[in-house]
Amino acid sequence: MSILHAIVIAIVEGITEFLPVSSTGHMMITQKILGMEINDFVKAFTVNIQFGAILSVIVLYWKRFFQSVDFYLKLFVAFIPAAIIGFLASDFIDSMLENVVVVAVTLLLGGIVLVFVDKWFKQTENNDEISYPSAFKIGLYQCIAMIPGVSRSAATIIGGMTQKLDRKSAAEFSFFLAVPTMAAASGYKLLKLFMQSDGSAMLSDNLTILLIGNVVAFIVALLAIKTFIGLLTKYGFKYFGYYRIVVGLVILAMFAMGYELTII
Repeated sequence: MSILHAIVIAIVEGITEFLPVSSTGHMMITQKILGMEINDFVKAFTVNIQFGAILSVIVLYWKRFFQSVDFYLKLFVAFIPAAIIGFLASDFIDSMLENVVVVAVTLLLGGIVLVFVDKWFKQTENNDEISYPSAFKIGLYQCIAMIPGVSRSAATIIGGMTQKLDRKSAAEFSFFLAVPTMAAASGYKLLKLFMQSDGSAMLSDNLTILLIGNVVAFIVALLAIKTFIGLLTKYGFKYFGYYRIVVGLVILAMFAMGYELTII
């Protein structure tokens, strides 16, 4: 992986991490377009730079992270399902990261859901209260996003709306939940890479690329979060849904015409 590749992938990550369009799916598609060789470090890089993006949440919402112990306990409760399933199904999840067609199908189906989701849930006024059972249920929705292309952001925001949160509050809780989730995923992926026979050497050789990727993802995500909150509050999900449908259909059309979309 070159520094240019790292910067491009990090920009894609920073823009899409908090949008309901699947950051992982877009990074996979970008890697294919760039003709990148997908090795263990590239897979680890794809997960790890998400940590750079979520640091932007801490910077933008730092006051919320000092509000109460109850805040952290609810995040922990919401984090539990993904922690368990992510640990148990890690290899299976990795195998799905190698097929862009999976991303295309989930982008398409998720897009259809987003087009109609605003009609399914009536908005409440400034509702940001969340109980422990509701936090756990949102955590269950987050597990769906382990399928590439689903979008962690979309799954958890919709999960929040099922618990009577308004769009803005659901989006913000999704951002907060990303912090422990992606921190754990990033750390676990790096640990697995480090424990490989050549893992420490691979990390040492690519440390600069890893740092650049995280810094770029952090800066871009700072801008993307505020933009997304504004768009979501004003327009809802439907335009993101249309975008997902178009992208999914384009990828499937390419596959039908004989393009090789499996990343090797």
